[in-house]
Amino acid sequence: MYNAVLGALFAVFGAILMLGGGWLLALGGSPYYILAGIGFVATGVLLIRKRRAALAVYALTLAGTLIWAIWEIGFDWWQLAPRGGIPVLLGLLLLLPVSYRNLKSGNALEGPARFPMALGGVIAASIAVAGYAMFQDPSAIKGELTKDVVPRLRTALNTGNESGDGEWHQYGRTGFGQRWSPLEQITPANVKDLVLAWQYQTGDVKRPDDVGETTYQVTPIKIGENLYVCTPHNIAISLNAKTGQENWRFDANSGMNPDRQHQTCRGVTWWETPIAPVANATPEQTALHTVALAECPRRVYLPTADARLIALNADTGKPCSFFGDQGTLRLEVGMEYNPAGYYYSTSPPVATEGKIIVGGAVNDNFSTKSPSGVIRAFDIDSGALLWNWDSGNPDVTTPIDAAAGERYTTNSPNSWSVFSYDETLGLVYLPMGNRVPDQLGYDRTPEVERFSSSIVALDIATGQLRWVRQTVHHDLWDMDVPSQPVLIDLTRDGEVIPALVGPTKQGDIWVLDRRTGEPLSPREEVPAPGGAIPQDWTSPTQPITKLTFRPETLVEPNMWGITMFDQLSCRIKFRSLDYEGQYTPPTLKGSIVYPGNFGTFNWGSVAIDPERQVMFGMPTYLPFTSRLVPAADIPPKGQETASEQGLNRNEGADFGVVMGPLLSAFGVPCTAPPWGFVAGADLRGEDVVWKHKNGTVRDMTPLPLKIKVGVPGIGGPVITRSGVAFLGAAVDDYFRAYDLTTGAQLWETRLPAGGQSTPMTYTVDGKQYVVIVAGGHGSVGTKPGDYIMAYALP
Repeated sequence: MYNAVLGALFAVFGAILMLGGGWLLALGGSPYYILAGIGFVATGVLLIRKRRAALAVYALTLAGTLIWAIWEIGFDWWQLAPRGGIPVLLGLLLLLPVSYRNLKSGNALEGPARFPMALGGVIAASIAVAGYAMFQDPSAIKGELTKDVVPRLRTALNTGNESGDGEWHQYGRTGFGQRWSPLEQITPANVKDLVLAWQYQTGDVKRPDDVGETTYQVTPIKIGENLYVCTPHNIAISLNAKTGQENWRFDANSGMNPDRQHQTCRGVTWWETPIAPVANATPEQTALHTVALAECPRRVYLPTADARLIALNADTGKPCSFFGDQGTLRLEVGMEYNPAGYYYSTSPPVATEGKIIVGGAVNDNFSTKSPSGVIRAFDIDSGALLWNWDSGNPDVTTPIDAAAGERYTTNSPNSWSVFSYDETLGLVYLPMGNRVPDQLGYDRTPEVERFSSSIVALDIATGQLRWVRQTVHHDLWDMDVPSQPVLIDLTRDGEVIPALVGPTKQGDIWVLDRRTGEPLSPREEVPAPGGAIPQDWTSPTQPITKLTFRPETLVEPNMWGITMFDQLSCRIKFRSLDYEGQYTPPTLKGSIVYPGNFGTFNWGSVAIDPERQVMFGMPTYLPFTSRLVPAADIPPKGQETASEQGLNRNEGADFGVVMGPLLSAFGVPCTAPPWGFVAGADLRGEDVVWKHKNGTVRDMTPLPLKIKVGVPGIGGPVITRSGVAFLGAAVDDYFRAYDLTTGAQLWETRLPAGGQSTPMTYTVDGKQYVVIVAGGHGSVGTKPGDYIMAYALP
């Protein structure tokens, strides 16, 4: 009876492999699964017939599997595991005496010991290969970043450091957005001693009626003795930077709306009223300045999910009555179409030269009648509109007269992420997105084609365009530029060049002269796939940078799974979808987008040491799928909340789109780990120097297994002059420190919720603190919470 049951198990497994393998072979895939299935079935039949030859057949099957696996992917343990895991376990089962002691010999060659020994030898070889592979890391790049620094006399210029060393005045610390601190108290040698100094809970937690992408992405700012933060539901809070005690809170009461695609706030903006009014101020400006200096000498500006910008007294949390309408500006003014929940601001605006410069997020793939992506500069005291730059009408920056019926361009490319700026050059730098829909480009205007997925420099004084650098031509993949551009003065061949470093979703790092937008190293145009739907077209080439973290083109052997069976299902998916490499266009059949629209880099950007002129980043690699759906096949809208995954309706367009990660039948990525890394690059030569897998599956599986595989993440890093990098972001709930020079992990601590935010660091009374907000991220499924955690040396 035992042999019959065991034989049936082999036969069933074999039948599954033969059926799936036949499907795969018909799609042009590997013949292995049919051959393995035949071996499994033959083994099963022989077991049922109680023939000792079953062991020989299975030994051959397992030997073939081992040879095939090494031939396909080499000695990568995570790739070998699904290929050999079940076959080896079944082989061990066959080696149990209960499995073969009742088997009969059909002839003299089937001796009592020969076949078990042969099978045992193959299993031993398989285990030896697996053991060797466990100590290999084919994904790693090992090296050391330079410790040579530029002269420190240039530091103030090179960092845009308008604040003291112990301060953190903006999202990226300064207008340069470097996420670099000159602090040196915490070092690679002592960072292991960090302990929790204080903890604060905001009380703003994810609600049952929240949209899926309710996320804590905020980076606190620190001025003097205080921290300032915002929460996903737009509560602004001031804390004592030394103790974490609350000073005040202000609730913007932005309400709930199921059509908001994101419910988040990345940060607030600081402004200190200058003692004297601007030169040549009018009497009205002088009077307003006097009021502002008396009522709100120090301010924070809070962007909200219902499209408002609110000015608050930084000392009391009360609205500044002189700004806009009793402290509030309505940002939907001037929009031709403004459905509730379709437009909001998730990123802190820029405050410079007496202006507050604001962008906005527009829901992806909701409707062609979407709000404009206009960028606007308002007087920082009165809230009066000073200029507007609309990518759909880029040459006219004179403020529109909304009261007279003037409107911004409907559905023009927007800028939803964080800006950077250079007051010396008088430029503000914008990472640009797309218009709706992302996946259809056949009716775009020349202006849309020019500014989609680009980095744009505008004149701070006038809003006039100074340059544009496009990172993707005719973007059909949602490859908007998500990251704050980082500014640095690079030293090359003895010359100091004002540079901009722009990370992108596709993994390219654009290193540009920020005066002109010209690349500092030669870049290429590489051939790109065709095959768009008849109404659309694709660019025959796409740009690529010298410094790039692009992944290699996927091939069928890259498909992965927990077992050989879901790996087979992923191979079938791979062969069933359209894919000819990066930039394969969307189709009705469905195509693979890799890197996916999650991005190699996202809003967390990168951190740059301006003295060593090196970069620390967190590249992530997850393929997505994109399938166009004719408008006639899209069901009526139900009660679902907004999301960038699943069906995106694209109302008003000929097609909607179904998007999501490429997952196996068990819900794990169809590509093998590592999916996430930390990486270091030298910006002088634009070279990747080291790259190491980052993060564990501790919070990705039902069992708390802390296995380091390299997991996805979203968030950003910070680095210090002492050579320590800090990063949360990964989808396990840990906060970590790394050696900037080598990438080695130096310290980690468990967080009470997902740490998908960018940390910061500062000093109070000579003591250095490192702070991260742990509240989780809806789109990656990490644990929600409302924690602000501060760490320091004992």
